[in-house]
Amino acid sequence: MTGRIRVAVVFGGRSSEHSISCISAGSVLAALDPQRYDVVAIGITRDGHWVLAPDAAHELRAGGDGLPVVEDSLGSAVALPGDPGVGGLVVLDPGEGPRTLAGVDVVFPLLHGPFGEDGTVQGLLELAGIPYVGSGVLASAVSMDKEFMKLVLVARGLPIGEFVVLREADRAVAADRVRPLGLPVFVKPSRAGSSIGISKVDDLDALDGALAAAWEHDPKALVEAAVDGREIECAVLAGFGGGRPEASLPAEVRVASGFYDFEAKYLDKGTEFDVPAGLEAETTAAVREMAVEVFEAVDAKGLARVDFFLRPDGRLVVNEINTMPGFTPSSMFPRMWAATGLGYPALVDRLLRTAIADGVGLR
Repeated sequence: MTGRIRVAVVFGGRSSEHSISCISAGSVLAALDPQRYDVVAIGITRDGHWVLAPDAAHELRAGGDGLPVVEDSLGSAVALPGDPGVGGLVVLDPGEGPRTLAGVDVVFPLLHGPFGEDGTVQGLLELAGIPYVGSGVLASAVSMDKEFMKLVLVARGLPIGEFVVLREADRAVAADRVRPLGLPVFVKPSRAGSSIGISKVDDLDALDGALAAAWEHDPKALVEAAVDGREIECAVLAGFGGGRPEASLPAEVRVASGFYDFEAKYLDKGTEFDVPAGLEAETTAAVREMAVEVFEAVDAKGLARVDFFLRPDGRLVVNEINTMPGFTPSSMFPRMWAATGLGYPALVDRLLRTAIADGVGLR
């Protein structure tokens, strides 16, 4: 490919992780070299409207929680037709009628959660015939739904913790279903991220309230047995040119009190991170190898962050895989790669080059 690469950075979206997506996009947009990339910033409102956005997405207006939001007033409305013959985005200008932007070479869908990270946008990009960063439809959908993610990992012989799935119809038998897991348990939406809607339950009397909080975000709740262990994370990148995926040096999350919920991740200064983690060489190697195995188990592409518990006896338990992790320079995924020797701009560049090389369709 000669000349500048036209990259569309898509952010915001309809999920509860809207603002986290905006923050990630601001960092990626700032890292793109204008001599190498022609950038189109696309914001998706909470209602699902696509609009042209300024390149400095981090300057978005703050919402009621102080975090950035995408609004209709940001710019002209745009759409991405699921037609490879169009070759790009269409500007829906009421005054002039629809017009097509120049073709887009690659899309970086910095979307977290449902309607973005779950295979929906990936399916649209496949239909449109535009290469994109990250996993395809199946891996995105499986990894977003923690129930099916765990089933796939079990089928591949990978260690996970005990869990049950509960819906509203199970309310009357919820306590009986959960009791065999022991206490405490963690209740969370099955298809959400950033620890939104998650509760720690130490007494079964609190289970109903915790389920209600999870069901606000997803009609399917996951209840997991607590695992005694250190919280370890590892970043994975797809191999370039068909090579095997590569894993970063792992990191450790240490929460001062409570557990690693939304506030601990994004608002609490008491949370500490060891990057890289203080692990024995043998344990580090085991984490990196298992992270690649998890990546391959769900058929992930591009990038992912794999989260583990390291038990006191040295055994690893897979917590989850995140196919589009937070992407600010202070987020764990870029920090782990920086500690491994791959800086932020080079990391973004590698992801875009890998996406273009992979193309779309079966691969």
